Amino acid sequence: MKRYIFFVFLAAALFTGACSGSRQGNTDPDKQQLFIGEDIAVARTTYGKVKGYVLRDIYHFMGIPYGANTSGKNRFMPPCPPEPWKDVLPCVYFPVSAPQIVRYPRDSESYSAFVDRWNYDEIGEDCLRLNVWTPALDARKRPVIVWLHGGGFSSGNSIEQNGYGGENLSRYGDVVFCSVNHRLNAFGFSDFSKVGGEAFKYSGNVGLLDIIAALHWVHDNIESFGGDPNNVTIIGQSGGGSKVSAIATMPMARGLIHKAVALSGNSVKAGDPGYSAALGAFILEEAGLEPSEIGILQEMPWEEYLDLANRAAMKFSQQMEGQEIRGGFGPVADGNVLPEDAYFNANDPSIPDVPMIYCTTFHEWNPNRDQPRLENFSLDDVSEQLQSRYGENAHEIVAAYAGQFPDKKPIEIWAMISSNRVNVVKAANTKIQQRSPVYMAWFGWEPPLFDGRMRAFHCIDICFWFYNTDLMVTHTGGGKIPRTLSGKMADALLQFMKTGNPNGGSLPKWPEYTPENGETMVFNVQSKVMNDPD
Repeated sequence: MKRYIFFVFLAAALFTGACSGSRQGNTDPDKQQLFIGEDIAVARTTYGKVKGYVLRDIYHFMGIPYGANTSGKNRFMPPCPPEPWKDVLPCVYFPVSAPQIVRYPRDSESYSAFVDRWNYDEIGEDCLRLNVWTPALDARKRPVIVWLHGGGFSSGNSIEQNGYGGENLSRYGDVVFCSVNHRLNAFGFSDFSKVGGEAFKYSGNVGLLDIIAALHWVHDNIESFGGDPNNVTIIGQSGGGSKVSAIATMPMARGLIHKAVALSGNSVKAGDPGYSAALGAFILEEAGLEPSEIGILQEMPWEEYLDLANRAAMKFSQQMEGQEIRGGFGPVADGNVLPEDAYFNANDPSIPDVPMIYCTTFHEWNPNRDQPRLENFSLDDVSEQLQSRYGENAHEIVAAYAGQFPDKKPIEIWAMISSNRVNVVKAANTKIQQRSPVYMAWFGWEPPLFDGRMRAFHCIDICFWFYNTDLMVTHTGGGKIPRTLSGKMADALLQFMKTGNPNGGSLPKWPEYTPENGETMVFNVQSKVMNDPD
């Protein structure tokens, strides 16, 4: 199945001037910028040689296989290695995205399409691919960063937005940048462990096992791309932040990751295994199959299976209504891949214990990005809107936020309450039980677009961390102001990648987080540290 790109990531990089600037200096714009040919950008992997291209002195490799096709008998199974290849494999264009339903608008009248510029091309089960950006194919052993995309556990891909690209951070920080596609939704998390027997023991978590396979590929191959396999930082946003949280507590990840960054997404416990196993059985029931016939599900066209699984999940969720169990497809607390109890157990030496940064934004879920009329709401209007969620406490909550942030408009108070930091504080307080340090951040810079309505929305900070603010202009407006903040945030990320401590760059001193004080770096034009800022 083909989905054609509305705004092409590669075209943006080639033709719009991807660079935010560089401490190394850009290549001469009057000289040739792109180099591609039979003997250009060739690297060796354990499965065969790959060929990319060089753009503005950065080597690009797109869609390198780290696992085999996941269709047929490989569906619901842990990832298998790819078949080795003899010839040099071209890796120059978007990798296949995991099976999913793409609902993002891409019509000419959509502000959302204009702002977010979703990149999709081919969708299918040969999706275990990753991308690499590197300054050189040498033996320098640079720090490595691995990006895990958002979209919950149901959608997304490694190059979904232009701000996901690794060229600028690779150049700016002299690091190796990787990003990963892996199985999602019912393909990554259909739990047939109870109805399918031992063969399907891991089926509820194969999407996470894909990421582990990608990290093994990094460990075994990244030296060929100028990277250090013993200095790997994982970073993800939204659903990717939850993936980071899960990977950072998996015994299988021990030794494969050394630092972790979770942006606007986190978790401290995986899904209920009883629920996931019951949903797996319900999928079979919905299909009219016996447990011995799971193989039929493996052979269905992926579109047909996804439709079946989503239909079953919706019906099952309706049956379970009122039991306060989050439904759908996601990681399972199976006691094998993921802990049965809370993450980050300080008494379990088998799990990773790595330094971690948590960051969220002021207005993750701003309610009026597309509704100008809400700019004129009063605090009473906001209280009324929040009563369905908070009942009689709504007025007290609104008053508390308004008192803490007297300079904020009512609509901003609404956005901040809807985006409250309860979960990220809980996650940090859970992670802090381990020895490694935790750092907390809160992103508050607002772009001067759409009459100021966008605010510090969900996803805006990604391009700042990756030094892509001039590339992702529909999120930032571009120019010196966001670029300057981006440089400071990228500096902190690079220091963290190198040392496990974000200090030493251009930000004020960033102390470790403690539950007692809630030390938080607040990112804005003038960044500063605050204790429990909300």
